[in-house]
Amino acid sequence: MRVVRISCVRTRHLSPPSSSTPHSDVSAGLSNADAEDVSCGGTGTPSLRIKKRLTCVCFYRKRAYERICSNLTPLQEERLKRLTKRMNNCFDASLSDHQDALRALWSATYPGEKLEALISDQWKDMGWQGRDPSTDFRGGGFISLENLLFFAKTFPTTFQRLLKKQGGKRAAWEYPFAVAGVNITFMIMQMLDLEASKPRTFVGSVFLQMLSENEWAFDLLYCVAFAVMDKQWLDRNATYMEFNDVLRCTRAQLERELMMDDVFRIEDMPSFSLLS
Repeated sequence: MRVVRISCVRTRHLSPPSSSTPHSDVSAGLSNADAEDVSCGGTGTPSLRIKKRLTCVCFYRKRAYERICSNLTPLQEERLKRLTKRMNNCFDASLSDHQDALRALWSATYPGEKLEALISDQWKDMGWQGRDPSTDFRGGGFISLENLLFFAKTFPTTFQRLLKKQGGKRAAWEYPFAVAGVNITFMIMQMLDLEASKPRTFVGSVFLQMLSENEWAFDLLYCVAFAVMDKQWLDRNATYMEFNDVLRCTRAQLERELMMDDVFRIEDMPSFSLLS
């Protein structure tokens, strides 16, 4: 399965600012975002009120678009730099620490079951495409392996339930668990758009505030996203060919929850209750 590449990061239609300073840069069109909300079960009415604890967030209105700027605190800058470094770290099968992480993932996933070799047919049981899982990390990099390992160790009950496809009416052609995890990592990176020195979307600004309070916010968001994706999969009675649509709707739900007035931590998101 190819890594899903999602574009067109959305921003919400916010209340007009006191000044109408024009800006040449734009993030995304709201008409497309609204249509996506409707198709994924949303209301289609972007009516967010600004009550987030953000640092110097300014909104510039130009037609149906917003541009978001934010001055980062030293802690946010430090943690963003660290997270960006993780996101840019490609998986390298020749590095011992990357090999150790693969072995750790196997041990956390199948306790008591011996892994015969790093290249083995055993990996297919976890949902990798072939005998060598390193070939599936191209889209997500080493952080996607770290995300899977974090999920397995932090929420083992949910991890095992999703791995074994337990609960609900399952399709005959299910999504491959591990490869789906790599796609989820890539989707979150695209959604948050953190490669720039400052966040360019409201969702990115909200996440940076969460990151300043919990260094593992990205990994926690990954776990929530995986659980949401599986729930979307079951609710839609989806099959393998609909994985891209399910992932798109997962992203839309995550964005809606991150923008809620009373969500200040990943743990505050309604879908966090899916984890155990």
